[in-house]
Amino acid sequence: MTMTETMSGAALTLCGADLLADPSGALLWPAEGILAVADLHLEKGSAFAARGRMLPPYDTRATLGRLADLIATARPARVLCLGDSFHDRRAGERMDPADVERLRGLTASVADWVWITGNHDPEPPQGLGGRVVPELSVGPLTFRHEAQPGAAGELSGHFHPAAAVALAGRRVRERCFAHDGAKLILPAFGSFTGGLNVLDAAFDGLLSPGFEVLMTARGRIYRFPCARLSPDRAR
Repeated sequence: MTMTETMSGAALTLCGADLLADPSGALLWPAEGILAVADLHLEKGSAFAARGRMLPPYDTRATLGRLADLIATARPARVLCLGDSFHDRRAGERMDPADVERLRGLTASVADWVWITGNHDPEPPQGLGGRVVPELSVGPLTFRHEAQPGAAGELSGHFHPAAAVALAGRRVRERCFAHDGAKLILPAFGSFTGGLNVLDAAFDGLLSPGFEVLMTARGRIYRFPCARLSPDRAR
């Protein structure tokens, strides 16, 4: 059974590569056996707690659980984590031993696990399995943490894209994939990561004017052209 047969999602094509955007926020490239996720931000909760902002301490466990379910379903040959997998340089030290063992089991369960470095984790923790690279090219596509203006065939994270639309008289705002046929920005996969509206100035110059979003909501993917989107209200 192939990845296409075991996974559901929205199909899209990027520089000739046929991809699937999964409602979980993960991206699949069935032809290459690749599962990609961005911005896990493991141990974000404990980082905030250390600064006096008490968040529930279960974000790492929840994120790893969702990732484990995806791997069990898709059975990828390669898992690519597109940077900011760990919230800071000391995240590995704060991880619960049970979460450490679970992560080691996940990295050992696939033939190739790749940690792409991000601004939060330029040096991911050692001893968890997998290999560390600044970016990775496979066929026509390049996987990196942060999108580069003018790049084509690029998949990245970093910005935690989200989109807002008006539906049936109410405003809906959810995480999303943002793409324009040449590049794709993945939503954050981590449990405590939130999202930045794709109409924010931070995205200026990264996507062509006719980009679309694939919004994740209630276990499904919804496509919207950029013309349907609305900015966040000013506070």
